[in-house]
Amino acid sequence: MQQIMLDDEMRRLVAAQGLGFVATVRPDGTPNLSPKGTTEVWDDEHLVFLDTHSPGTVANLAVNPAVEINVVDPVRRKGYRFRGVAEVHTKGDVYEQIVNRFQKGRGTDPARVKSAVLVRIVEVGRLISPAYEGGASEADIVARWRPRLVADLTE
Repeated sequence: MQQIMLDDEMRRLVAAQGLGFVATVRPDGTPNLSPKGTTEVWDDEHLVFLDTHSPGTVANLAVNPAVEINVVDPVRRKGYRFRGVAEVHTKGDVYEQIVNRFQKGRGTDPARVKSAVLVRIVEVGRLISPAYEGGASEADIVARWRPRLVADLTE
């Protein structure tokens, strides 16, 4: 299987957004999509997120570890789709390393963490809004979307 390395732009986007939409497959074959506000780059080949209240996601991964995480900048309307294989950790060295990093970096209370999910990335695809197809520049897209998002915050 090809080795995927997360580049600087991918790392920047994941760090800036901190929110990934995690898609798993339920045992009956139907999709499950869940936002994870703890999505981070773990290393050159892995993303990580915490299970603080994700019983459905973790149960799905126990049956089928296939996962896709979409991280999108809602202003630039660009992002990435990260397809991978998840490992759910509930104890041990990897679990402790992940929880410690979140505690130090984000102030996460370790008592809230039920498990840590480490995702080995096997494929990356770019996500780009069809809004760019008409020749719009990134500045045009930002000018169109930033006011909408700011307005939503002030209402």
